[in-house]
Amino acid sequence: MTLRRVLALPLVLWALGFVWFAISLPQPAPRSETDAIVVPTGSGGRIQRGLEMLQLGAAEQMLVTGVDASVQPGEFVAQFDVPQRVMDCCVTLGFSALDTRGNARETAEWLDEREYNSLRLVTADWHMRRAALELEDQLPDHVTVVRDAVRSEASLGTLFMEYHKLIAVWLLQVLG
Repeated sequence: MTLRRVLALPLVLWALGFVWFAISLPQPAPRSETDAIVVPTGSGGRIQRGLEMLQLGAAEQMLVTGVDASVQPGEFVAQFDVPQRVMDCCVTLGFSALDTRGNARETAEWLDEREYNSLRLVTADWHMRRAALELEDQLPDHVTVVRDAVRSEASLGTLFMEYHKLIAVWLLQVLG
């Protein structure tokens, strides 16, 4: 009987963790000023939210990380209806990241080059915890990250996969 309980405990913790993960997704952040806005490419609404915050004066600059190498700045301007003056002064397209860990590295380098100390991370609610965990692992301790989640209607499958990716990233960081 004791062995069953010992084996059941991780399963119960896993299940409760998944329920917590799925029902308490991060929320949009109120408007506040940071040095920069960082938007990993991916599901809809992220770039629009980042541009909205940029144009409201919430930050000086915006990095869109993980942009496909084939995307031209003019295409980005047209697709997201970005005023050319905003694109020229304030938006950087980052082409080196291929995944969330790459987004974190690209962001850390970009922030370091500009000596920024705060950023607004804009990503999907289901992606926020892992993106922030990866990012905070790459950033110096003094950099403040405001988590600004874009609400989504993620499928159960998406939530299930993301929960396991989050666990994997957390375990990798804990184990070094």
